[in-house]
Amino acid sequence: MILSTSTLFTHQNFDLSTGVTLPELQLAYETWGTLNEDGSNAILMCHGYTNHPHAGGDANGWAHNLVGPGKAIDTDKYFVVCSNMIGSAFGSSGPSSVNPETGKPYGPDFPKYSTIDMIRAQHLLIDHLGCAQLKAVIGYSYGGHLTFLWGATYPDRMRALVPIAGVIERKTTMEDIARIRGQFEDCTGWNGGHYYGHEDEPGGVREKMIEVRTGTLKRYGLGDYLKHSGEEPEAIERIVRANAQKWAHQFDANSLYILYEAGVGSKADASKIKAPLLNALANSDSVVDVKLGPPTVELLKGHGIDATFLEIDTPYGHTGPMLDAHKWENELRAFLERTP
Repeated sequence: MILSTSTLFTHQNFDLSTGVTLPELQLAYETWGTLNEDGSNAILMCHGYTNHPHAGGDANGWAHNLVGPGKAIDTDKYFVVCSNMIGSAFGSSGPSSVNPETGKPYGPDFPKYSTIDMIRAQHLLIDHLGCAQLKAVIGYSYGGHLTFLWGATYPDRMRALVPIAGVIERKTTMEDIARIRGQFEDCTGWNGGHYYGHEDEPGGVREKMIEVRTGTLKRYGLGDYLKHSGEEPEAIERIVRANAQKWAHQFDANSLYILYEAGVGSKADASKIKAPLLNALANSDSVVDVKLGPPTVELLKGHGIDATFLEIDTPYGHTGPMLDAHKWENELRAFLERTP
């Protein structure tokens, strides 16, 4: 489903890196701020695995603590663009899109694609919007990996890179994909992934999605954040479940494993990166180990890259960089200002 705040970009006959042509590419995207006359003040933001293009604009934006007037990613200075990944479920081409050959959702038959296709699609979008050399590419989680990939694939297209809670190489395996998909195999109406129209049956996909999301939110640190904010255990459970239910009515079960599969074998070539890079990781992250930061930065420095590692001290795990944005916004602002 496309968010009410998003806009659609359409491109015909998008050739995928897997040799398949997508008849129509659609990317849902959002922007904040104003593009300057020479198109040089644009910042591209890349969202996380199960997230959406609504990065700012209000409290529902996943990076609203960082994006906005006067904030570290200052929309009074920068033109900020965030697009939904190919294969996701917030308006971009993906499993819930209609297959022109059948007139029904692609489901598990959505064409195979890769992370390179994700950033190639974003490249088309920023060209369409009139962006010249980007001020920066900034990404969180899966988007952090795409940030590294942007730097290696289009090294002259940006002046700064900020991967947040992301890795330079994804270690995803086909066993991971089978595990994610396998969660739904026993769901009522699953039908090999062609479950559309049956998701709300008892024991169906929707129930499983809520269960999966509840566990993910707790693992990512939302429960701890609510506890430290003074919420009682019952209220925490209620809030987490409400968040999970909302997401489960928006996301696509097929996207959960298709997005993962697109990242199998994905690695950014450090030797190709040119732009200064700030690698930010949370010291409590159970998804991306903070210990990966220093060797990644040393690898980049070995190739002559101006790279800096920033350890964010936060108890809120993978979501800590966003929930505790105030703890590192000054470092981010300073980094962007010194890479004009």
